[in-house]
Amino acid sequence: MLTKEQLLKMFRESHALMRGHFELSSGLHSGHYFQCAQVLQYSKQAGTIGRELARRFRSAKPTVVVGPAAGGIIVAYETARSLGARALYTERVDAEMQLRRGFTVTKKDRVLIAEDAITTGESARKTASLVESFGAKVVGIGCIVDRSPGKARLFPGHRFARLFALAFETFSPHDCPLCSEGLPVTRPGRIPRKSVL
Repeated sequence: MLTKEQLLKMFRESHALMRGHFELSSGLHSGHYFQCAQVLQYSKQAGTIGRELARRFRSAKPTVVVGPAAGGIIVAYETARSLGARALYTERVDAEMQLRRGFTVTKKDRVLIAEDAITTGESARKTASLVESFGAKVVGIGCIVDRSPGKARLFPGHRFARLFALAFETFSPHDCPLCSEGLPVTRPGRIPRKSVL
């Protein structure tokens, strides 16, 4: 079993928690960002994370694990590998999630949605809606880091598991104090950032 302390150690050693002024995939702004790719670039760590997510959902018997691109791709693959399931990913097309590259699910499939970090849950919700539109059953949604405020249930009607929760304040672009200070906003992955763990 992977503990929160072991997972945080992976994040520290990988310099995966950054400080700055970031625009998240949700469109919200934050002074902190989890770059899970820094942890997942190491196959041993990615495998450990995948095995832990698989352990939490094994009883649901997923046949397919789907990760929203790009952050969920490796998580979905490693989780699926541990479950002996197929691994697929969705991509945004005109702000909507789509299965491309010949990927498909059917009414026989039991789908687990796997993410790296969740803030609003929009990508996971859109991915769940997409696979359900094919008639597949969503058996759960799992993530490495839950950075939601925790004030509302993110996925009504779906089982949700996170490896750990660590929420940082987020802001609407219109009410962002970092914007008010004139700090340049960046989308993660484009410039070097400073680790704070």
